[in-house]
Amino acid sequence: MSSLPPSPDITQIPAEPGVKPRLEPDGDAAASPPAPGRRAWVVLVILCFVYVLNFLDRQLLSILAKPIQDTLGISDSQLGLIGGLYFAFFYCFIAIPVGWLADKTNRVGILALACAIWSAATIACGAARNYGQLVVARMTVGFGEAGGVPPSYAIITDYFPKGRRGTALGIFNLGPPIGAALGIAFGASIAAAFSWRDAFYVLGGVGLVAAIVVAVFVREPKRGGLDAPNPELASEPSGFWVTLKMFFSHKALMLAALGSGATQFITYGLGNFTALFLMREKGMTLNEIAVWYALVVGIGMSAGIFTSGWAIDRFTRISKRYYALIPAASLALCIPFYIGFVWAPGWQLATLFLIGPSFLNYFYLSSSVALVQEEVRPDQRVMSGALLLLVMNFIGLGLGPTYVGIASDLFRASFPDNSLQTALYTLVPFYGLAIALFLALARVLAREEAKQGGAS
Repeated sequence: MSSLPPSPDITQIPAEPGVKPRLEPDGDAAASPPAPGRRAWVVLVILCFVYVLNFLDRQLLSILAKPIQDTLGISDSQLGLIGGLYFAFFYCFIAIPVGWLADKTNRVGILALACAIWSAATIACGAARNYGQLVVARMTVGFGEAGGVPPSYAIITDYFPKGRRGTALGIFNLGPPIGAALGIAFGASIAAAFSWRDAFYVLGGVGLVAAIVVAVFVREPKRGGLDAPNPELASEPSGFWVTLKMFFSHKALMLAALGSGATQFITYGLGNFTALFLMREKGMTLNEIAVWYALVVGIGMSAGIFTSGWAIDRFTRISKRYYALIPAASLALCIPFYIGFVWAPGWQLATLFLIGPSFLNYFYLSSSVALVQEEVRPDQRVMSGALLLLVMNFIGLGLGPTYVGIASDLFRASFPDNSLQTALYTLVPFYGLAIALFLALARVLAREEAKQGGAS
């Protein structure tokens, strides 16, 4: 018995790695992108877990700032430097050669090795007996974490097709809120029951196991396997300096990076001192931090990052300008909540106001990452992601906590009981700067769309 011939207006879309095949009418440009397969989701879960550990290890110092200060006798300025500039120096600049190497070699192998390095360094943080040893250990954590996020961005982009990447990267970017929440709950509970050193030992050990899981269970996807064919890749492979020049001369990418950096100046400046602020100036205990602060960060940040990923996939189908308009709007809405948090006379009201910044401060992340991954060639994605992190993390992670720590020490003479509160108030103008940069990015993207529309 012969089978019926296929319908002339139906085309089967071939299955790419990690993507289910689908049927689609010929020429239907508006059709939904193919659904990712099971392997893509498994890889996403593993990479998200590694990101949780990445951020958890990074934030543990700020969460346990009070007992660490009591043990090692370090000041707010020293705490800001070790959590900011010292860490960011290695984290930002090592990411560039690591990103270039990952674009040319096996991204999964580099991710697994990086996870092992930062986890071993986390254990060394727990063993530190003085400020100098802690500085060296934290800088080594930064060295390892430099190879964590950029390869993950590129791996996810090659497992998920265009139109699904905003959601996938939004889920991946749940790593920071989940890591922060678990770090607060776990770190504060362990420190209250045992010692702050034990928290570093346990989390470092978990990271070493995670490195093995990545090496065994994550397959290296084909670079650009889910993108439209690009003849440039065969005739003109990109090099280190080509990618570097492309990124820093690309107005949209630079505005996205600078807007993200201005936002991170606030988020890291606040985040590295929130637990200390709530304990020292608002009267919270470690056990209360472990419950209430953990819930606010875990739920608020997770909801914000997931919502932003969904919104990006939905609205950027209408216009690329929403890569910029979505974070600009979220930051404008956040300002009164942030001021309320800093002003609140007690920790109960402060944590209630903190829900707003926890939800609204992080819409920029998935937006900027997705824009960069969409704008560059497949063989430039890891290094471009690393360059994005270089700019935004050097400004935000490097300078934000450093600034707040120094400002708090400077204000201590005039405001001995609320120097941190005064320092945190001075972050408000950076909201205006970040909003202005994202609005400038929206204008650039609008002009690009107009040119493309005129050319077509």
